Amino acid sequence: MTIVDRQTRCFLAIEPVWQRTRETAQQMVDATPAEQYYSDQFPLYDSLTYRRGYHLSLADKSETYSVEGGNAELRHYLTRLVRKSRCFSRCLAWLNRHVKAFAHAWNQRQLHNRARPFDKKHMIDFICLQS
Repeated sequence: MTIVDRQTRCFLAIEPVWQRTRETAQQMVDATPAEQYYSDQFPLYDSLTYRRGYHLSLADKSETYSVEGGNAELRHYLTRLVRKSRCFSRCLAWLNRHVKAFAHAWNQRQLHNRARPFDKKHMIDFICLQS
């Protein structure tokens, strides 16, 4: 599950889960400082409490394209999320670590490229490799 800032395209909340539950979604919404929330018409999102802003559930993708784009980037950069077959990471803890590391590098890249439009960087420039 992901929550993305539309202006910066940064991940505000990201949580790999086997199944979308109300508890996990509510924790994510409570942790994000957004003023507006847009979602598809999945019934779970209408049952959440949005304390900091308002929620709009839409039938089309006119307002959720940032999240869809972020999810596509996740599948592009993290091979364990590619949908070609049933081969995917079954260890949720390791998947969570990889997704969080990706989101950190992605957010750093997005903020850098936004602040310095003539000095664009690639994802690899923001990945910390430990020896």
